[in-house]
Parts: sequence; C-alpha cells; structure tokens
Amino acid sequence: MPFIAAGEITTHYALEGPEGAPVLLLANSLGTSFHVWDPVMAELAATFRVLRYDMRGHGLTDATPLPAENAGYSIPLLAADALALLDALGIEKVHVCGLSIGGMVAQHLAATAPTRVDRLVLCDTSALIGPASVWDERITGIRRDGLAAIAPGVMGRWFTDAFREKAPQLMRGYANMVARTTLDGYLGCAMAVRDADLRAAAATITAPTLVIVGDQDPATPPASAQALAAAIPGARLEVIADASHIPCVEQPAALTRLLVPFLTAA
Repeated sequence: MPFIAAGEITTHYALEGPEGAPVLLLANSLGTSFHVWDPVMAELAATFRVLRYDMRGHGLTDATPLPAENAGYSIPLLAADALALLDALGIEKVHVCGLSIGGMVAQHLAATAPTRVDRLVLCDTSALIGPASVWDERITGIRRDGLAAIAPGVMGRWFTDAFREKAPQLMRGYANMVARTTLDGYLGCAMAVRDADLRAAAATITAPTLVIVGDQDPATPPASAQALAAAIPGARLEVIADASHIPCVEQPAALTRLLVPFLTAA
C-alpha cells in the first residue's frame, strides 16, 4: 500500500503496469478513491504505466482543514498536489485522464504545466460545473445531515437507472465510498468545483485532447462536453452510449476502446 510525501500532504497512490511504458495519470471524481478505476485497470495496465492516486481528503490521502467556513480547496491546489506526486516519484511527463473534478484538475495541469502533459483525456467534466447555488445547497445539506444522507442521490447522478437496478451490491459499495470520504475532503473539493471557471484556460490547452461523456450524464451532460471540446483547440468529442457520469464503472470496455487508441496514436 504505497504512500509518499508529496508537497504538504501524504498521498496514497498505486503505480502499475510495465516499467518503461508511457505513464498514464488517472485523476478521479469527487467522493471516490482511486479504486473507481479498477474496472479499466487490466486493459490500461497492459499498455501503460498507470498512476492512480487518492485526491486530497479522499481515500487514504491526507485531508487538510478548510481555510474558512465558506472557503475550500481550489483546482490550482489540487493540480499542485498532482504535480507534487509526479515530482516525488521522479516522473517528468504523463498522459492525463481526469474524471469529473479530476477532469478539471487535468485541464489546469494541461493549461499551466504543458511540458508535463503529453495527451489529455477529459471524461464527464466541464470547464464550469454549476451553478454555484446547487453546490451551496449540497454543502449546507452535508453539514447538516452528513455525507451518508446524500449518497443515494449521488448514485442516481453517477449511474443510469438500468445499471443501478442490475448491480445493487455495487451501488451499496459506491455509496459507502462517498459516505466514508472525509468531510473536509468532500467539502473542500466541492467548493473547489463550485469556485472554478476554466473556460479561459481551456482555450490555451495545446495537448492533443479527447473529451468523453456518457450519453445520460446529468451532472456534465453531452452539451457541456460539446462546449468543452469546442473550447480546446483540436479537441475531439466522443459520447459513450448507456452511461451516466462514471463510465469507467458503468461502461469500462467502451471507455478503454476510446482511451487506448487515442493515447497510443502516433
């Protein structure tokens, strides 16, 4: 179970796949640990040296206190965490695939540290995920009732009705993942998403970029993904059928069929 000092925090990570292969950094979504990528790991680790990590306050990575009542972490802070992890491991350049908030972190990395990012995959994310009032309502509810209270509703946004009905034990497990996230970690990252506007940064991204979205994603819907792809020079958009917000769990084969050819293209 690898841990490493990365900047100001101790980060839980996993590095798997052939030594010497191109490194693929996976940045996961709000309320998840890096195990959200488990369903795609066999396929990805056959080709890439895959680096997964738990974001600040998630999984087994350190949480840090919120700086103020209505101030959380920030996308630049979370991107700095990712760079600190690469530096600590001696990794100079990576492909990056980010999911949801992980996709916002990936956008910031590509825009502000372009020499560190080879190819970029933005999965079920956007340059602006709002409105802020929705995040404020969620934050108020979590402070009042706890994370366990929102977990069922989160499952409804993450997965299609059909998938939830056929995999009730999996839904219970992912609800537990949300509920057991640290309160500071979840709220800090929720406020980071609430406060982020990466639309100007997206236009400066030079890395070859693939934008992916589930066709039934209510959190970052296909129209939002289309706008993101249009904002990034040369970006391509792909829509995964019968998927909501977490296609690496719901449609892992469809996701890897898009990822691997894009990341290995000459």
